[in-house]
Amino acid sequence: MSTAPAFPTVADRLPVFPWDRLEPYKKTAAAHPDGIVDLSVGTPVDPVPELVQKALIAAADSPGYPTVWGTPELRDAITGWVGRRLGAQGVTHRHVLPVVGSKELVAWLPTQLGLGPGDRVAYPRLAYPTYEVGARLARAAHEVYDDPTELDPEGLKLLWLNSPSNPTGKVLDKAELTRIVAWAREHGVLVFSDECYLELGWEADPVSVLHPDVNGGSYDGLVAVHSLSKRSNLAGYRAAFLAGDPAVLGPLLEIRKHGGMMTPAPTQAAVVAALGDDTHVREQRERYAARRTALRAALLGHGFRIEHSEASLYLWATRDESCWDTVAHLAERGILVAPGDFYGAAGERFVRVALTATDERVRAAVRRLG
Repeated sequence: MSTAPAFPTVADRLPVFPWDRLEPYKKTAAAHPDGIVDLSVGTPVDPVPELVQKALIAAADSPGYPTVWGTPELRDAITGWVGRRLGAQGVTHRHVLPVVGSKELVAWLPTQLGLGPGDRVAYPRLAYPTYEVGARLARAAHEVYDDPTELDPEGLKLLWLNSPSNPTGKVLDKAELTRIVAWAREHGVLVFSDECYLELGWEADPVSVLHPDVNGGSYDGLVAVHSLSKRSNLAGYRAAFLAGDPAVLGPLLEIRKHGGMMTPAPTQAAVVAALGDDTHVREQRERYAARRTALRAALLGHGFRIEHSEASLYLWATRDESCWDTVAHLAERGILVAPGDFYGAAGERFVRVALTATDERVRAAVRRLG
């Protein structure tokens, strides 16, 4: 008999990893004579911009440890970008913090904030699954909302906003964000706003909680999360950052120093280059816009209905049936999509269709849907 100490199993703490359930459908789609069109995971497929690659290569000789807070050049790049792109005012180095990709941050934030049993974390009813994972890892309670201002603020320590939404592409407008921020401040609730798709507004112009019209010129109790994975095709670089309340970011910096959570030095140099250039972002937007137009028309022609999807990298689509029936239907045509119930029970009749496939693969999907 084993004398090893007993530890809680992964199953005791975390939900089943959702993507494993998609494997049989992936095999079906892969058997298509013309190959699979994978529109399930939103992973970039286009090249890393050349100026970013050059910056990474130039910093390849980095034998020493990087700093958790990043180089002064990186912090300058972040503060400059949030001012130029988001309209944030008065942002200093104390207002920013690089992170090792945004998923790591989402998963470990409640733990790093010191949350635990008796504390509550809330996130949208349809949402990125890692918000729940983060709460579970900290052993905090978690709950979903339609309107966060209807939550009981007692014990609510962390409120996640996500605009533009993953998976639905829904955007919270300036008035809605302002109302939510005011409510959170009134009740002492910390707001983290996941804005990783903010550069990808199509029928809406997404606004950050860092905009003075939303926060009244104060960052108290507010932190925005941004990523370069989608805007700059840097998912493989693990490049993201936080911007907002120094009273929150200062302690997070110290905790992350203890944990050794350092963005690699070559990635830091690459981020400086990426945030300093808007041309490659416009070019990538144009690629996604063309793919979105083609896929949207093909899905509508195939009998789908599309809801929200006014921003982000996805189309939130339904045939008014179980999402798994839709996944199976498309897999038979060699197209793989994500079932909506990955993002919450409210998505059980929807699928998420990613725009992240090459132009050639998107054309193949359009033909098959036709």
